[in-house]
Amino acid sequence: MTVATTTTQLKTEHIKPQIGSRILNSKEELLSGELAAQLREELEARGILVFPQVGFDDAEQIAFTKTLGEYAPEGPDGGPSKITLDVKENPASAEYLKGSLYWHIDGTRNEVPILASLLSCKVPSPKGTGNTGFSNTYAAYDALSDEDKAYYDDLRVLHGPWASLFYYEPEPSLAKLKIMQGIGEKVLPLVWKHASGRKSLVLGCTCHHVQGVDHLESARIIHGLREWATGPEFTYSHEWSVGDLVIWDNTGTMHRAEAYDPNCGRMMHRTKLEGEEPWAVE
Repeated sequence: MTVATTTTQLKTEHIKPQIGSRILNSKEELLSGELAAQLREELEARGILVFPQVGFDDAEQIAFTKTLGEYAPEGPDGGPSKITLDVKENPASAEYLKGSLYWHIDGTRNEVPILASLLSCKVPSPKGTGNTGFSNTYAAYDALSDEDKAYYDDLRVLHGPWASLFYYEPEPSLAKLKIMQGIGEKVLPLVWKHASGRKSLVLGCTCHHVQGVDHLESARIIHGLREWATGPEFTYSHEWSVGDLVIWDNTGTMHRAEAYDPNCGRMMHRTKLEGEEPWAVE
């Protein structure tokens, strides 16, 4: 007797030509794990995946994360971490998260950055504030001229979380600067040459300077490429509703929280996937 088998198909719609897909499958289909390979493929191709009002609770979000790769626990009990600027709700990290209001890639001081983050909305901020912006740095690199690619391909940049401090606090105390510098720093390629053969730009507010070039040229490279990569062609700003989940590929996108009142109650819960690829492939 032949037993019929069915394969669940991923249901998607593109958000913009260069970035983003909405995933329209049911919660049950997503939690089954049957879509994991298709979701991974879509994530790399599109940069971010939006699951409108899927409504995962914390346990379901963890379970779903584990279907996609190796779960990277970060909350105090191994659960999702609270993402909010509200000091009362997030006393340990609210200050550090101020840097998240500017374009960045997570884990620039690590040998292997996280593969992806999954963010679910528990309490949105008032309409018109608190969106999360995303930039497809694969697409931004691909759209450069051949001349620009040849110039940027072998440049290296010093990254440090302390460099982001000056975006939100231009005149920090020496004590605060030393604390931020103590987190660490790392020299990274400006162009990440992935094992897949694709290339993406490594940019954001953790960039301090390009090695081996004049300081004026360094500033023009860092800020000019950020301006290029965050143009409307390569970006998407997600307006949150309760129950939304968004996944972004940390290896091929930048992201930022858009300004909101820290006291408005905005609350996101985040899970992560462990990294699978170092910054540079020899």
